[in-house]
Amino acid sequence: MNLPRIHLIATGGTIAGVADDRASTTRYQAGSLAGHALLEAIPEVHGFARITISQPFNLDSKDLGPGHWLQLARDVAEALVDPACDAVVVTHGTDTLEESAFLLDRLFAPGKPVVLTCAMRPASAHSADGPLNLLHAVQVAASGVTRQTGVVAVINEQIHAASRLHKRHTRALDAFEGGDSVIGWSDPPSLDLGPETPARLPGLLSSLSELPRVDVLWVGAGSEPDLMASSISHGARAIVLCLPGNGSLPAVWLDAVKKALARDVIVVRSSRTGAGRVTPQPGDGPMLFASGRLTPPQARIALMLALAGQLAPAHFF
Repeated sequence: MNLPRIHLIATGGTIAGVADDRASTTRYQAGSLAGHALLEAIPEVHGFARITISQPFNLDSKDLGPGHWLQLARDVAEALVDPACDAVVVTHGTDTLEESAFLLDRLFAPGKPVVLTCAMRPASAHSADGPLNLLHAVQVAASGVTRQTGVVAVINEQIHAASRLHKRHTRALDAFEGGDSVIGWSDPPSLDLGPETPARLPGLLSSLSELPRVDVLWVGAGSEPDLMASSISHGARAIVLCLPGNGSLPAVWLDAVKKALARDVIVVRSSRTGAGRVTPQPGDGPMLFASGRLTPPQARIALMLALAGQLAPAHFF
């Protein structure tokens, strides 16, 4: 198998931290483990890439300064010009990750992926987040999806733009969430750059006399699928399902959805969570699809306009 070649630069931080007590997430020594030890915790990583390792220093990132930044930048540059290297992954502490990430992003043009990662819990802790963060960082680097984005950080399953990265919490696992730095997801590696808006139809108004009925059904745990049959029997030509999570369709609703599709009723999977993009699923098709970034009310209007204009629903989604 011709796997991508990734150079790992380990610099210390909590991801390499060790505590005497596995239950401790705050009392530990950062930068205790070498890069090789971090990889030993995730043997699956070797299915994604061939990895070489260097370690310019092994420190708590609060103790880094301009000299360390330049050393790191030179190591990254050396790896990037090496024809035997396809991407670079850097492990780093969270406290000053945003400084190092921003510096690297300003110094290197988009091209070979440069991916930073970190951890909020030490490697010795129960449910340490470092191993999965590192595994996902390698996956993202190996995939090449960030070749045109510049330097990124992979943290807690999210891909963050280094230019907008900011630590926003002292202890939480999602310490880097809440800003506008998220540009994608790590498993599987994919970008979600948005904002996406449906295509406009400036000439449609003159032909509109009325808008067809489209219902929004809120689906909670145990909600009965006969709600869908009721909507259709009262004239709904499309239905937006406001579903849990990533537009997850409960098994008990599958038969009702199939019956709706058989009657040429369009069904859109949306989410009740209030944030995030609903992504396509293997079972989707020309009459059943994800709402993307549209909220349930927006998806309802988009379907009304598509039906009224005799357009394929995909025009809006």
